[in-house]
Amino acid sequence: MPTATTIVEKTEKKPVPDEKSERKPQRARVDDRFKIFCGTANEALADEVCAFLGLTRGQALVTRFADGECYVQIQENVRGADVFVMQPTCRPVDMHLMELLMMMDALKRASARRITAVIPYFGYARQDRKDKPRVPISSKLVADLLTTAGADRALVVDLHAPQLQGFFNIPVDHLFASPVLVDYFKKLNLPDLTVVSPDAGGVERARFFAKKMDAALAIVDKRRVEMNVAEVMNVIGEVDGRTCLIIDDLIDTAGTLVKVAQALVANGAKTVYSCCSHPVLSGPAVENLSNSPITEVVVTNTIPLSEAARQLPKIRVLSIAGLIGRAIQSIHEETSVSRLFI
Repeated sequence: MPTATTIVEKTEKKPVPDEKSERKPQRARVDDRFKIFCGTANEALADEVCAFLGLTRGQALVTRFADGECYVQIQENVRGADVFVMQPTCRPVDMHLMELLMMMDALKRASARRITAVIPYFGYARQDRKDKPRVPISSKLVADLLTTAGADRALVVDLHAPQLQGFFNIPVDHLFASPVLVDYFKKLNLPDLTVVSPDAGGVERARFFAKKMDAALAIVDKRRVEMNVAEVMNVIGEVDGRTCLIIDDLIDTAGTLVKVAQALVANGAKTVYSCCSHPVLSGPAVENLSNSPITEVVVTNTIPLSEAARQLPKIRVLSIAGLIGRAIQSIHEETSVSRLFI
């Protein structure tokens, strides 16, 4: 048996999401077969979602054997239940992915009616094609693992590439953190705003932001020289004398982001802001951001911040608990998820 125990307990006192616009939805009836579980990757976000929906988080034991093997036990009846398992595959990625797979396997074997994998941050999304000889397409492998483990459908937030939905053989609901981020920057009322895509692949995301903010659009043409290292080449668009907002899906080491910010300043930008959905912030990210010309970095809580990142004043975290909560309710009640983005 396991040598250490971590029990996810029921609690009566639940945190309230920060977003003013998020009001507790009114469900038509209390459904004791509507359950939300989570692993250990981001329990705080799961508790916020449960509080938003007026639910108590499901009880589960998630622990490890002495050799590091994961052990999971669902500690309440789920027979015939509509179950949602929340778990971002953030650092340590493989450990959290394994927890998610084992929880779904346990729920499947406990006769849950439907299992939805709620993955606020989908790891391995950057390995979505064979860009070199003899490399795996890891994002497809992870999609297959989720299905094999028992997922009947998936709910994900801001995939690195939207076409990854096609890697799944089950229904996928793709959420965007954009409404939460747009609302925040609208309140700042930034003057002479230009929304900047840090690469050609993010133009669609940046265009959506620019349209919602009634702002200009610019693109940075970059060339990646090796993994996690990029060389900025050209700034396409008007940034001279303007406030620039760099938008991306994730920040990893922040090396690319800092180079983009430096290129914008070199081209005459007055002030530079940045925002992303997933604050991966690995390696030297905190130091890079601290020494960068970026005024503020706005992120969401799909991934919990490290202690060092929490101490950096220029990082602001917005909650997407309400967005995920409304999507989960829509899936449970079989109503439209896309209406959340109209």
